Amino acid sequence: MKQLGFIGLGMMGFPMAGRLVAADISVLAYDVVPETRQRFGAEFTGARVADDLQAFSACDVVITMLPNSDIVDATVHRLLSALPSGALIIDMSSADPVRTRALAEAVGAAGKRLIDAPVSGGVSRACAGTLAIMTGGDPADIERARPILAHLGKAITTVGSIGAGHAMKALNNYVSAAGLIATAEALIAGQRFGIDPNVMVDVLNSSTGKNNTTENKAKQFMLSGAFNSGFSLALMAKDVGIAADLAEAVHASMQLGGHVSEMCSRASELLGKDADHTEMYRYVQPQ
Repeated sequence: MKQLGFIGLGMMGFPMAGRLVAADISVLAYDVVPETRQRFGAEFTGARVADDLQAFSACDVVITMLPNSDIVDATVHRLLSALPSGALIIDMSSADPVRTRALAEAVGAAGKRLIDAPVSGGVSRACAGTLAIMTGGDPADIERARPILAHLGKAITTVGSIGAGHAMKALNNYVSAAGLIATAEALIAGQRFGIDPNVMVDVLNSSTGKNNTTENKAKQFMLSGAFNSGFSLALMAKDVGIAADLAEAVHASMQLGGHVSEMCSRASELLGKDADHTEMYRYVQPQ
């Protein structure tokens, strides 16, 4: 690998790209926000920062970490003319798996390669390099990407063909969102009955109700009122929506998924685009 490109320096992308710089990989970084690019260049002096996508002509591998499929598609199509033949694009965004398959066809027709490798674990694990990474694509392309991904995550699991990683990410986030909502509703009901919600969390974590929210979010971000986990409610709503759409596309029953998706969308609209996903705790409280 001559040089690694990294596009998308958001809350997750910024520390992920930083870890690659810290691993002595030659990184060329880009974000659409000039101030973010400047901040990354100042914090990680070993990296180069690009002002536009045409600067990626020397990159034979590029990671994209972007908000949604619309932005991924637009960015990759603009990027294709700059990349050398045989270049590999690793899309680590949370994207629509059906659209990922269509994008992979366009990338292949241009003489380049694409895999999807979305992540789970949040900002803290992005900083620590312990993300869970789920990959989809040609096995040879995934093996080509694996040494790079190893700097970002400890669990790297190939889940299927192109798009399977994005499908798995959306389904994972649906399960996570359902657990979060169930936990919030249970805590509020218990508190109104007179049970200390902190005690409830302790009991849940020693019982069959234990889940990621009870272990890592309930006390830390919900009961504390901090609501600053680093993952937005809008993104959770987007991911659960992708999972619900996927179930419909493959004719799978997901009745609960549709309800969870509707709740997340309504909460995001009510609480605003900057709301943290743990603020679902506020949303489910009856007035």
